[in-house]
Amino acid sequence: MKQNNMLAMILAGGRGSRLHDLTNKVAKPAVSYGGKYRIVDFPLSNCANSGIDVVGVLTQYESVLLNSYVAAGGRWGLDAKESGVFVLPPREKADSNLDVYRGTADAISQNIDFIDSYSPEYLLVLSGDHIYKMNYAKMLAHHRACNADATIAVIEVPMKEASRFGIMNTDEEGTIVEFEEKPPQPKSNLASMGIYIFNWKLLRKMLLADMKNTESNHDFGKDIIPTMLNDGRKLVAYKFQGYWKDVGTIDSLWEANMDLLNGNELDLSDPTWKIYTEDVTTLPHYIGAEAKINKAFITQGCTINGEITNSVLFTGVKVGEGAKIIDSVLMPGVEVEDGAVVTRALVADGIKIGKQAVVGSADSEHIELVAKRVKGVE
Repeated sequence: MKQNNMLAMILAGGRGSRLHDLTNKVAKPAVSYGGKYRIVDFPLSNCANSGIDVVGVLTQYESVLLNSYVAAGGRWGLDAKESGVFVLPPREKADSNLDVYRGTADAISQNIDFIDSYSPEYLLVLSGDHIYKMNYAKMLAHHRACNADATIAVIEVPMKEASRFGIMNTDEEGTIVEFEEKPPQPKSNLASMGIYIFNWKLLRKMLLADMKNTESNHDFGKDIIPTMLNDGRKLVAYKFQGYWKDVGTIDSLWEANMDLLNGNELDLSDPTWKIYTEDVTTLPHYIGAEAKINKAFITQGCTINGEITNSVLFTGVKVGEGAKIIDSVLMPGVEVEDGAVVTRALVADGIKIGKQAVVGSADSEHIELVAKRVKGVE
């Protein structure tokens, strides 16, 4: 393998139940984001940009769309000789009746044979449902410089929010001395990003032992990381500085899209670190003579004849005459008919909002998810 003998495994089997109707039939990593992307485009593009040639994508829940999407490794330049994206769903084996991944560690354990076929020195474990840009080669360099057994990427979060995360407590040199899962009174604000680099030989031994432990949750955060700490293994933190978002709720998905309008650190137009995605063949967007646009992210194929304010419009959205879109996210194929008003809402793929309909409210504490057709006013 080309990139320092490191293979990547992306955990992409999450149900994403807090995204409600958006994930009824689509795995969370396949949910649309940023006008034309899917969430899983980010870890896959990070791998490609970091020089990682072989990536396994571990799928499970509602995986049909996700499987077909990631199998086309050419989108990320991962279809050359000795490289590829490999879809790895749970498998029933002759010596067991398992056909699900019981936890994050178990997902890797069930694919030890796949990993062994490449004999990597290091294993990179990623989540498939976070939005960020990271050079994993720099993280590996830190891992090697520290002579670590495992390196965990961390990001500083506001102290008042730290209890929502797995928290890594470190010494002055950045060595992890304690891991706390969602502590009520956190000792630090270094939150785990769910990005790990392990020395494969050591992790392999630990996974085989974990598989035999009937009391284990077979999870990295609950079992593998604490065991490594208890065994005196060297775990180090890799501090990430940049944009990172776990889009676990409708509000956070809306916020992540709105962030694109606010000039934050996630630059999707950066030619040095491209985020690759499906190249949808569609017409250029069209802005009508009566249209008004104030701070908007508008993707190809959109037809705009109304008023757009502080909103993100995905591929193929249609906005009729006199319609107003305010502080909202409209996913692919949404149609808003003449005179309708959409405020502080996230409208799911292909939804139609009828004439003169009113959706959402500027005073609402939470973002309104619109996942069913809204009838118009006759």
